[in-house]
Amino acid sequence: MLPTVHGLKLSALLAICQAIDQALNLESALDGVLRILSEQLSMQRATVTLYDPETGHLSINASYGLTVEEKQRGVYKLDEGVTGRIFQTGEPYYVPDIDKEPLFLDKTGSRRVKRGMISFIGVPIILHGDPIGVLNVDRLFADDVAFEEDVDFLKVVATLIGQFISLNEKIMKREAVLKRENTSLKYQISKNTKGPYIVGHSAAMVEVQRQMEKVSPTRATVLLLGESGVGKTLIAQIIHELSERKGHPFIKLNCASIPGNLLESELFGHEKGAYTGANGSRPGRFEEADSGTIFLDEIGELPLALQAKLLRVLQEKELERLGSNRTRSIDVRILAATNRDLGDLVERGKFRLDLYYRLNVFPVRVPALRERKEDITGLINHFLQKMADDYGRTIHFTSTALDALIRYDWPGNVREMQNLIERLVIMSDTERISLEFLKAYLAPGQTSAVQEVVHFSEEAPRFSSLKEFERNEVLAALERSGWIQYKAAEALGLSARQMGYRVKKYGLESMIAEGRAKLRRIKEVEM
Repeated sequence: MLPTVHGLKLSALLAICQAIDQALNLESALDGVLRILSEQLSMQRATVTLYDPETGHLSINASYGLTVEEKQRGVYKLDEGVTGRIFQTGEPYYVPDIDKEPLFLDKTGSRRVKRGMISFIGVPIILHGDPIGVLNVDRLFADDVAFEEDVDFLKVVATLIGQFISLNEKIMKREAVLKRENTSLKYQISKNTKGPYIVGHSAAMVEVQRQMEKVSPTRATVLLLGESGVGKTLIAQIIHELSERKGHPFIKLNCASIPGNLLESELFGHEKGAYTGANGSRPGRFEEADSGTIFLDEIGELPLALQAKLLRVLQEKELERLGSNRTRSIDVRILAATNRDLGDLVERGKFRLDLYYRLNVFPVRVPALRERKEDITGLINHFLQKMADDYGRTIHFTSTALDALIRYDWPGNVREMQNLIERLVIMSDTERISLEFLKAYLAPGQTSAVQEVVHFSEEAPRFSSLKEFERNEVLAALERSGWIQYKAAEALGLSARQMGYRVKKYGLESMIAEGRAKLRRIKEVEM
């Protein structure tokens, strides 16, 4: 006895529910639904077309009975064809014969070769009262069954699809939140375990850190902008460490440090005999970075001839070694940095516009040190501690010397500060660095900043600078200690009472409360 239409519908709906329940992602769920419609109801073709907010068009997300090329052709404007009409009206549409329906466009080309008359039905996929897509199929049941049976059945299927899409969106949003929280937690752990981290609590650097935590878990190309010495290489390393590529290679290359005639071989590798002196084959930096990250510093110095090859790597994830015709596929995330204005280089014809757009997916501007003077004392203390660890020597600055460093413009930025403190540790005969001793090591032409404090005695207290210095150190210790006061006190060599006095003195109670609340949120997400 042949199954009834009612029995077919129930059996198909049960299978669809099971397929959706077991699906791991949206694409596999939709493919499963369409496969069941074909296997149990003898449907020849079907598509799920969803609205894409990025393009503003309707695009086929899942299909049955279409080739890959036919599926890719299925892109519609919101008012185009049968699909556009169904989406805009939110009502089903029945086409008894596609040859006699002017709205039926057959953009996929899947019905150019057909046998006999084809009937076609589409229903909207509704979510929260608004259409989000369209389910289109050939007739499901025999001609002796009213097409309303098809419509009613497809409405139920479209409802199930809409609910799964809604659930999938919620899961993806939750995953994005978890990734951001996980990235933030990784960064805190890195700071607490002396891994790479940014030193600084200024608003500008907090924003840089926020952008890093957002982009690190993604595959996006990042372009770091800023003067030499601001810490772009460190930020690139942190982005790699916070990404899923941690544990894979992090390869650094300065495009300005290698002669142009050797740079192509350095980037893409070469085969034996590719040029004079190429006595063997060698992979380039991109191949070395496979599965990991490559950081291209001073990207603005890349010759035009190599820019086209880099563009191919970005677009197609493929390269060829110098002297070879073999195409090699690679999986590399690209981080780039420059201290030049790439837009200006594009206008002058020295940088490709298409490459600029490919690199400028997620630009991050790293401020110069003179733009974040509130971070200077924290950085000084950081490098003093580093030099104490490296050289076994501890030095400190007099109040006027410290004031001079705060007023100084730091033309070489953070790199200049690190080099300066290392030189002072090596060259000074005493632990006490005076203003007179310091002046000889500052950059020529930058003495105006220190002249403002020369008239003060070496012993004159500058409480505003020292107070700021101490406040930053207490705050940094609290953050490293998970905002627990007694642990921060131990790290600073203070008693609990002394720590409590400083917390109250500098008004840090609210910051401690905010820090603890953030840690609680991270733990709740983990649970």
